[in-house]
Amino acid sequence: MTSTLTDAAATPTANPAAPLRGKTALVTGGSRGIGAAVAKRLAAEGADVAFTYLSAESRAKEVAGEIRSLGRSAVTIKADSASAQDAERAVDEAAEAFGRLDILVNNAGIFPNGPLDTLTVEEIDRTLAIHVRGTLVASQAAARHMGEGGRIISIGSNLAERVPHAGITLYAASKSALSGLTRGLARDLGARGITANLVHPGSTDTEMNPADSGEPAEAQRALTALGRYGTAEGIAATVAHLAGEGGRHTTGAAFTVDSGANA
Repeated sequence: MTSTLTDAAATPTANPAAPLRGKTALVTGGSRGIGAAVAKRLAAEGADVAFTYLSAESRAKEVAGEIRSLGRSAVTIKADSASAQDAERAVDEAAEAFGRLDILVNNAGIFPNGPLDTLTVEEIDRTLAIHVRGTLVASQAAARHMGEGGRIISIGSNLAERVPHAGITLYAASKSALSGLTRGLARDLGARGITANLVHPGSTDTEMNPADSGEPAEAQRALTALGRYGTAEGIAATVAHLAGEGGRHTTGAAFTVDSGANA
C-alpha cells in the first residue's frame, strides 16, 4: 500500500484568513462524501491534508487536485480502516509526510442494514473493526504525534441516539460506541491540551444516501424538523469549527447535525 504527496498551488478560492494555516490533518475515508467535504474544507481553512481511501484511486486523485487548487498540500494514503495495522500506518505516514499531525478526523465508515436475522458474524466484525477499533487505533496513534492544540474529531451518526426504524441495529450499535470512546479520549488526553469530539450527521446528501432517491429519501425527510437533507459541506463546517480556535475549550462533546430529526 502506498502514499502519494501532492504539492499545492495557491488559488483565489482559499480562505484568506486561513485560520488553520500551519496545521496538518488526516481524514480517514476522504475520497468521497462527507470525508471529501471535510478534507476540502480543512484545506480551504489553511491546513495541509492527508486522507485515506480504499479502492477509489481516481476519486482520491480528484480530491487531492481540489485540495491543491486551494493552495495546500495533499497526501493520499491507500488504507483499509478495518485493518488495525492500516489504521496505525495511515496516521504515521501522514505525520511523516508533513512532519507533524495536528488534526485527525475519523470518518471512514460503512452502512450495514437489513433484517437482524440476516446479519453475519463477518459483517458484524467488519463494521465494528472500521467504526470502533479503527477509530480507537487511529486516535491512539495520532495522540503519539500530537502536541498542545491537537484535535481528534470522529464522525458518528444521529442513529446512535435514536433508531427510528428496524434494520439498523448493527450500525446504530457501532456508532453509539463512539460516544464512550470520545469521552474517554477527552479524559485521557485533556491534560496534554488535546481535544476529542464527536459529530453526529443525520441524512446527508451524498453518493451513499442521495437526497433524490425517491421514496426512501422522502421517508428520511419526513423525520426531520426542517424537512430537508443535510449537506456534506454542512457537516464539514462543524468539523472545521471544532478543529479551529473555536473548538479550543470543547472536548468530550457530541454535536448532532441532522436537520432536527432527533429533536
